[in-house]
Amino acid sequence: MGLTQERHTVTPTGGKLALVLHLPDGSGPFPCVVACHGLSASKDSDKYLLLGEEFSRAGLALARFDFRGCGESAGREADTTIATRLEDARAVLALLEDHPRLDGRVGLLGSSLGGFVALHLAAERPGPPVVTWNSPASLDDLGDDAERSDGIGVPFLLELSSHRYAASPAGVPRHLVIHGEADDVVPVEHGAILHARAAEPCDLILIAGADHRLTDPDHRREAITRSLEWLQRWL
Repeated sequence: MGLTQERHTVTPTGGKLALVLHLPDGSGPFPCVVACHGLSASKDSDKYLLLGEEFSRAGLALARFDFRGCGESAGREADTTIATRLEDARAVLALLEDHPRLDGRVGLLGSSLGGFVALHLAAERPGPPVVTWNSPASLDDLGDDAERSDGIGVPFLLELSSHRYAASPAGVPRHLVIHGEADDVVPVEHGAILHARAAEPCDLILIAGADHRLTDPDHRREAITRSLEWLQRWL
């Protein structure tokens, strides 16, 4: 299968988001996986470009988008919160529901903070399988990094102090946890906690030697292969 890419503009309350949809060859309709990037990242990182290519070749559409304040989307990331990221993701899902080459089946994949957001989104609408890469089980320590990250602003810290989204949701089924054993940003213990909180069916894959960004191409390829297998199984 080959690659077709479409560019879309998503308009949640508060701004405009840039989205790229990768579609397999053929008329479809196809299931779609929505990819959520992490803090101070974008849809155009090597990981998401590779996901778009590999998933569409395997017969799954993939939507990669920039949360507000990131990449090509409007706004300032320092003004965002988990709640605004969830608003963005809901708007993406609403746009995809009306696409003529998609069949309504949706999977979620998120890296780092994007995985945390994807889990909360999955908890809102039971059904979609979800894969997380090197994602936190809680944000308790994130405030300590505020001075080192342009992406964490006062609204985020206020939300964190309210404990509304301080921890990942429990009881999300069809959750595949992928974590690098050498992750020095989100320690591997977070992956074990996410797995313990998930409902069956769930699985945990630890990638030996892998860092937070899956810098090694072999580690990244393993994460993509395992993710694709899981999502094809449940979509």
